[in-house]
Amino acid sequence: METARAAWRRLEPVHAMIYFAPEARRRYADLGLSGRAGYFTSRSAVFGRASAELVISTFYNFNPDVVRQAVDGAWDTTTPQQVLNARHAAAGEALRRAGIHELPDLDEVLTLTRRAADAAREHAQGRPLFAAHAALPWPQEPVLQLWHAQTLLREFRGDGHVACLLSEGVGGLEALILHAATGEVPVDFLKASRAWPEDEWAAAEERLRRQGLLDGDSLSPKGAALRRHIEDRTDHLALPAYTALGDVGCARLAELASPFGRAVVEAGLLKVG
Repeated sequence: METARAAWRRLEPVHAMIYFAPEARRRYADLGLSGRAGYFTSRSAVFGRASAELVISTFYNFNPDVVRQAVDGAWDTTTPQQVLNARHAAAGEALRRAGIHELPDLDEVLTLTRRAADAAREHAQGRPLFAAHAALPWPQEPVLQLWHAQTLLREFRGDGHVACLLSEGVGGLEALILHAATGEVPVDFLKASRAWPEDEWAAAEERLRRQGLLDGDSLSPKGAALRRHIEDRTDHLALPAYTALGDVGCARLAELASPFGRAVVEAGLLKVG
């Protein structure tokens, strides 16, 4: 399970850069989508003309009011297919700028990642974002095939993570606060990107303290145990994809993935703003 997680995490920048790359922002702006509208519509366009309520439900941890402000009216200026085309074009442009297409192990990394993504397709039930993305045709260009495969694996894992949070009674805002309390992600980034009002954030923190999950601004032992349980369970639910690679394949993918993630970071594709 740890090897599968390493394989996913080391290659994850190849997918995640699409939320930060200026190539994506420019292409969405050309469609009349500015600010958060580009993010919400580009990731939900696989559902068609996705409503704000569908985005709120499947994305899970964003302030619903901000989602409604961003999504309501967005489909009056463009179509889901145009947004999907823009997203794919931006992904290819950004990854080529990072030199992903020139890395020597691209073919092997693509083979392993696509095998895992194809295996995940057999376990799509209860995973709406994954299933919708999995219904898209595979791109022709290898670098875009890799991006699409890692996108499927990210949404497969993400849908499983939401299921874990729901089963433990952890809402979207509470999940953010518990994540911030680990120190892994700056709290200011989570507050800004998820856009919850400060009073609601503070009230949720106080609820978590009363539940014994926070000690001040840090995780209590009980909170840390809950976080470990959710992360371990998320890893377990992601295993159907990586089981297809076996231990050797997962280890090989984890070994080869590092230069791909590093290239994305070094190209500045994960910079905020």
